[in-house]
Amino acid sequence: MNKLLLSALLVSLLSACASTGTPDQKAAVEDKSMGQKTTAGAGTSGTQQQGMAVNPLTDPNNILSKRSVYFDYDSSSVNNEYKPMIEAHAKYLNQNGNTKVTVQGNTDERGSREYNIALGQRRAESVKKVMNVLGVSDKQIETVSFGEEKATGHDEGGWKNDRRADIVYQGE
Repeated sequence: MNKLLLSALLVSLLSACASTGTPDQKAAVEDKSMGQKTTAGAGTSGTQQQGMAVNPLTDPNNILSKRSVYFDYDSSSVNNEYKPMIEAHAKYLNQNGNTKVTVQGNTDERGSREYNIALGQRRAESVKKVMNVLGVSDKQIETVSFGEEKATGHDEGGWKNDRRADIVYQGE
């Protein structure tokens, strides 16, 4: 009789331990990252960055990440292909009145040191003038010439890269 009672008790204990949960139910998951609240099943792939502010100056897909204006040999005239980029920077500066830039004029290694300093300055001033025409105030733009100090090229391909003015935002 004890064996029968013990067996019945053992069978009832084992049946009580059996799981009967339904696999179709999903527990709600709350995502607390970056201050956004989502639940399981919500579309989160690739869209979580929308809530994060992306700096347009460092976003490689934004024209503001482009900062160099290239010039022809012995020229300080801004080519038309760079005007949309300068316009974008001018618009940004107009919208952010406390933001300041330095336009750095550069030359290739050919020519005297004095001539290249003057040419670099003319290139920086040309970019500044375009920005001024587009409404950027003088107090937001500083110009400087490095002449051939930053030149790295020793052939036409390298010289072409050296003939430029770089737009550098304050604090970068």
